[in-house]
Amino acid sequence: MGLPTISLVGRPNVGKSTLFNRLSHSRQALVSDFEGLTRDRQYAEVLLDDDSETFATIIDTGGLTNEDNVVDSGIQGQVLNALEESDVIYFIVSSRDGVIGLDLEIASRLRRLKKEVVLVCNKSEGLDEAMAAEFYELGLGTPWLISAEHGQGIADLIDHTLPLLPQQEEEEIEEVDGIAVAVLGRPNVGKSTLINRILGEERVLAIDMPGTTRDSIYIPFEREGQKYTLIDTAGIRRKRSTHEKIEIFSIIKAIDALDRSHVVILVLDAREGVTEQDATLLGMIADKGRALLIVINKWDGLDEYQKSEVKRKLDVKLSFVNYASVHYISALHGSGVGKLFEPIIKSYKNASTQHSTSTLNKILESANAGHQPPPVKGRRLKIKYVNQTDVFPPTLTFHGNHLQNVPNAYDRYLKNFFINALKLTNTPLRIEYKSGENPFKDNKNELSARQVTKKRRLMQFIKKRKKR
Repeated sequence: MGLPTISLVGRPNVGKSTLFNRLSHSRQALVSDFEGLTRDRQYAEVLLDDDSETFATIIDTGGLTNEDNVVDSGIQGQVLNALEESDVIYFIVSSRDGVIGLDLEIASRLRRLKKEVVLVCNKSEGLDEAMAAEFYELGLGTPWLISAEHGQGIADLIDHTLPLLPQQEEEEIEEVDGIAVAVLGRPNVGKSTLINRILGEERVLAIDMPGTTRDSIYIPFEREGQKYTLIDTAGIRRKRSTHEKIEIFSIIKAIDALDRSHVVILVLDAREGVTEQDATLLGMIADKGRALLIVINKWDGLDEYQKSEVKRKLDVKLSFVNYASVHYISALHGSGVGKLFEPIIKSYKNASTQHSTSTLNKILESANAGHQPPPVKGRRLKIKYVNQTDVFPPTLTFHGNHLQNVPNAYDRYLKNFFINALKLTNTPLRIEYKSGENPFKDNKNELSARQVTKKRRLMQFIKKRKKR
């Protein structure tokens, strides 16, 4: 059983995104007075209550309207689908506007869902319960008065919500054996076909229709004595790209798979290159610091000119993940698939190896000899030693003096130097800096009686000179 889910729903411009940002302590959702800004769902995992350690997934949805244009109808399909999967629904209305016809229409839909619906009256600065009496006609019980912008009433709203959430039980964790390899990509790029080709059997549904994989599927297998677990994730869709219902929960499961993977294979379509959605996925993978292979599928369907153009564009668009190797395959025909195992194993070893402190400090010595740390604000950086503090990704912590503002150029130099020295491939290297604290920073030097007298004489002397 996953985290309980709370969806924020309502018509446009009632403050859903502002409440989302307040609950998630972030600016993740774009906030403005312009109606209908939230087109895609935003989601975040939040700690609702410290004492009970209650976590929940909150989802900010697009505003519901009564329009029948393509954009609005697409948003309504997404929202209604999200509500079906929610444990608690915050129906947000605006106290400034009062009850309008669209609020009544949305409330009618919500009552039919037979879910826990909490009526939230936002923008209620200065209002009391008597002034919010008109909202009872929505038929959803007591309206909770809040101001998302100013943080008023949020604590009471959460206290009311906690008993409504399902009891969180220990989640059954899918067993991951050996090297966990998550296969990510947009719908219809050939993820399931690639996994079927690797396994040599039809273990995963693979048909020529976007979004056929609805859940993350864990598939253990063994090859040449090495154990693997392949994780086939639901395709992450482009907004309004199909008339199918779009599941935010498939994205959450994909991120969960990303968390539990050692190596990620990102599958791209050779005919489409790197799309905006691919770049988003690459950003997610880079943030998690996972070892990465980029696989260009459907390569055999291109002529030589198209292949050269694809390679040229990839060099530009993949520059921010330059540690990843690029592989050209045809999952359907099997060409190039067998060559993926060697870089997978190598990536896993690179990402999981714990390097000795003595080895790292010898590399640091060579790095300092090649390029001394530059001065910053008149003070030269001094790196005393380095040690490895984590794996997946390998993380190095540099200790020394004045390391609060290491210049980007020197940070890149150190990173590239260590990557080359450690012969890391397909995995990012993270670098952290820790400066030694000045032990006398907070100590005040107490003057003796003789020093105080001397200081006073000196101050009088300075005053006399100024008068002249």
